[in-house]
Amino acid sequence: MTDHQGEFDSVTGRSTTGHEWDGIKELNTPLPRWWVITFYLTIIWAIGYWIVYPAWPLISSNTRGLLGYSTRANLAVELANLEALRGEKMAALAAAPLAEIEKDPALLALARAKGRTVFGDNCAPCHGSGAAGAKGYPNLNDDEWLWGGTLEQIMQTIQYGARSGHAKTHEGQMLAFGKDGVLKADEIVTVANYVRSLSGLSTRKGYDAARGAKIFADNCVACHGDGGKGNQELGAPNLTDQIWLYGSDEATLIETISQGRAGVMPAWEGRLDPATIKAMAVYVHSLGGGK
Repeated sequence: MTDHQGEFDSVTGRSTTGHEWDGIKELNTPLPRWWVITFYLTIIWAIGYWIVYPAWPLISSNTRGLLGYSTRANLAVELANLEALRGEKMAALAAAPLAEIEKDPALLALARAKGRTVFGDNCAPCHGSGAAGAKGYPNLNDDEWLWGGTLEQIMQTIQYGARSGHAKTHEGQMLAFGKDGVLKADEIVTVANYVRSLSGLSTRKGYDAARGAKIFADNCVACHGDGGKGNQELGAPNLTDQIWLYGSDEATLIETISQGRAGVMPAWEGRLDPATIKAMAVYVHSLGGGK
C-alpha cells in the first residue's frame, strides 16, 4: 500500500484519500447530503426520546422521562379496568358452589373463559396447551386421575398440589425399591414384567409369572391394590388401564421401580385468588376427563 494523500484520480477527477492497494486508489467521496442530514436527525430524535420517554437504566429502576410513558403500566391499568368490569361476575363465581356453576350457563361460560386463560398462563408449560400432558405430566382429557377427577377433587389438587410442601398437599409417592435395597435387580425385572402383563403387554421370554405376582403382592399391593387397579387416596395409578405417566416399556418400568417417582404439582393457593382457582377447576373438569 502506498500513500498519496491529496492526489486526484484521472478517471473520475475526484481527490483520493491517499490510500492505494494493488493499484486501486480509494476515492475521497463525501457522503450524500440527504444521508448526512438523516443521520443527524436520528441523533436528535434519539436525544429527544431519552428526554421524553423512559430510557436510561439506573441501579434499581430507570429514568422516567418527561411523559412517564410505560407500556407495562398501561397494560396494568387496562387489566385492572378489565377486572373491575368482571368484578361483579367474578364475585358471583366465587360465591357459587362448584356444582352450581356448571348448571348456570352464564357462570359456566365465565369460568371456562377465565380458566382457559389462566391454564394457558400457568399450566400449559407442563400439561400442554391442549392439556394432553407429556411424559411425567398427566393428560387431563382422559378419565384416569391419580387424585380423583370430580370437581371437588380437581379443585383440591389445584389448590394444594402434590408433594408441593403445602400442609394440605397430596403426599403419596412411588418408592425406590432398587435404590433403597428393598428388591434385587432380578426381582425388579420380574415384577416389571408382571406389571406389563396387567395391561396385556408382552413380557420377557422365560419370565416367571408366579414369582412376579408374589413380589407384587408382597411390595406393591398396599398401594396399587390386589388387581393393580390403583388407589386415588394415595395417588397410586391404575396399572391395568394402559395409561402410563412415564412409559410402559420394560426399561422405563425398571427405572420407575428402582428409582421411584416423586413428581411435584405446585400449590396454587396464595398464587391465584379463590375465584380464579375455582374457574380453573371448572375448566379442567370440562375438558372431558372430569367425573
